[in-house]
Amino acid sequence: MKISFCCSNTQPEPWLEGLRAALPLADISLWQPGAALADYAVVWAPPQAFFDEQSALNGIFNIGAGVDALLKLRLPAQAVVVRLDDAGMAVQMAEYVCQAVIRHFRQLDTYAQEIRAGTWTFHKPRQRADFPVGIMGLGVLGTRVAQALGGFEFPVLGWSRTPKAQDSIKCFHGAAQLPDFLRQSRMLVNLLPLTPETVNILNRSNLQHLQAGGYVINVARGAHLVDEDLLALIDSGHLAGATLDVFRTEPLPPDHPFWQQPNITLTPHTSARTLREDSIAQIAGKLAALARGEKIAGVVDVLHGY
Repeated sequence: MKISFCCSNTQPEPWLEGLRAALPLADISLWQPGAALADYAVVWAPPQAFFDEQSALNGIFNIGAGVDALLKLRLPAQAVVVRLDDAGMAVQMAEYVCQAVIRHFRQLDTYAQEIRAGTWTFHKPRQRADFPVGIMGLGVLGTRVAQALGGFEFPVLGWSRTPKAQDSIKCFHGAAQLPDFLRQSRMLVNLLPLTPETVNILNRSNLQHLQAGGYVINVARGAHLVDEDLLALIDSGHLAGATLDVFRTEPLPPDHPFWQQPNITLTPHTSARTLREDSIAQIAGKLAALARGEKIAGVVDVLHGY
């Protein structure tokens, strides 16, 4: 089995060493133009030239959960595309979302501002029942986030493209049920895959359905959010603010108005990072299973984009 590794913005040697240790019988090499044809590829943000040359691939393993950028390229028709199911990202995402929800719910930003100003005061505690959390996307990450929020006794709702059933989560699905889902949510967490159907889904028309004083947490992709619509709804008072980890342009340009909006918390796309050791173990297991002709989890439906 010959495997080609092509990952931009990644130190290749630790990945190559780990993959070789996990798959000692495989021929694993860093792709260079003109390289021999491989059976499988491990990639992140590869150039089109890679797939133009590697036309015989049986499988393409993406070292991340999101495959939207990969699916924009021309891929070998026979190759299955495989994404990471978790690889340590789900618990990180649950941590990040829970801290953002709790920070807003407990008014910790307000307390921090007052402490910096030398003010010692208290605010009336809020009721969790008044802050239902709606989660858009109930895949591996969304389900883990929902479970974690349930542990803090927040009411949790979920919305997905197709019907899902989750214990202790009120589930909605499809475009027809999206407005009702939003109207029943006060805090909104976006964990949707980026597809042609979900681009700009966090727009004024949808976000205005959120309960007054709503709060948006976007940890999926920047292109889900219409930036100016979010700012307008915060300025109008309909939304209390947002926590944003992903942006249309990264790094976020220094002149972007998000920097100047005090009710928006920004982080540099760090809500859930790929953990190399966990990812290598998962990729190696799936590669071995595919080579044996077995079915594996995480195969991407290229028509739907996830």
